[in-house]
Amino acid sequence: MKPVGIGIIGCGNISSAYLTLAPMFKLLDIRAVSDLNMEAAEERASEYSVRADSVEDLLAADDIDIIINLTVPAAHFEVTKQILSAGKHAYSEKPFVLTVAEGQELQHLANENGLRIGSAPDTFMGGSHQLARAVIDEGQVGEIVSGTCHVMSHGMEDWHPNPDFFFQSGGGPVLDLGPYYVSNLVQLIGPVKAVTAMASTSFTTRTIGNGPREGETIPVETPTNIHAVLEFHNGALITLGASWDIWSHRHENMELYGSNGSLNVPDPNFFAGEVSVAGQEGTAVKVTPRDHPYSVINSEDNHGTPCANYRGAGLADMAAAILEGRAHRCSVELATHVVEVLTAILHSAEQRCWVEMTTSCKRPEALSPAQASDLLV
Repeated sequence: MKPVGIGIIGCGNISSAYLTLAPMFKLLDIRAVSDLNMEAAEERASEYSVRADSVEDLLAADDIDIIINLTVPAAHFEVTKQILSAGKHAYSEKPFVLTVAEGQELQHLANENGLRIGSAPDTFMGGSHQLARAVIDEGQVGEIVSGTCHVMSHGMEDWHPNPDFFFQSGGGPVLDLGPYYVSNLVQLIGPVKAVTAMASTSFTTRTIGNGPREGETIPVETPTNIHAVLEFHNGALITLGASWDIWSHRHENMELYGSNGSLNVPDPNFFAGEVSVAGQEGTAVKVTPRDHPYSVINSEDNHGTPCANYRGAGLADMAAAILEGRAHRCSVELATHVVEVLTAILHSAEQRCWVEMTTSCKRPEALSPAQASDLLV
């Protein structure tokens, strides 16, 4: 299969990750980047030896089949709509959109035009999360009945040079980091049935700690401390704690409790980490890895810690799925369902109520080591 022509709209921080990692995947050929700020586009283009197009030129380019939407969350809907209207497949950074109605409108537009939509996160395709999936599917811990998830820190302002959007509508820990956790939960145990939550904003301003704006104070306009309970269709009740108001904690990122044992799942924000299982005797034992290629260390995180980073795996899977005529794993149905879960959490906290889901989706297909290898160069 020949590589697929890829374009990017949005040349902020995250664009460098896609541009750096895309060459690992045999079907991804990033040919052009664009941004409303042409200087930013030209800088990225020069850095990665691709061309810089205006947004209009990229949408009209004959050599571009899929466009990655890396704009800020508030612009995701309109930009993805432009991509689809131009006859291109769309792949969005998370969160896919900010309302279920937006997601359903885009899905309808894509279906009408025979186009695909995909959306990050794709970290659930990582080797450790697929190993956790195998543990569950093989019945090693029985039926999942409960669990806890925690994504807690003191926010992005210490390291990100322009963290404003993290603290605006469309940001916050639920919409920014929640997609990693909820997407992984759905691929592990299935769709969500209902949610309830409470939330607060502990700090009304943040101070930028890095870059040319260091010392500048920015307002906080969205909840930053959220505690939710998710009810799944399989009957499981999962507690989710998402906060940027925490200096330190000792919670595990994700623990799932089954009828016959407990499963410890590594941080869904990353592709790899240790998976362990404790049976009825209560002693946790590391699960032997299964040589999944997306567990191989190839990068460093923001703190300089070695990690496995295969961002773009979902995009590569979508490109292959288009050519093969099969479903892709980071589907619009999954992304829209995750958006409903996340926005329902915020709505529940605001209204102090339960919220029943109106959307659903299938669990994405598991990704075997052989299937993952087939996507790599």
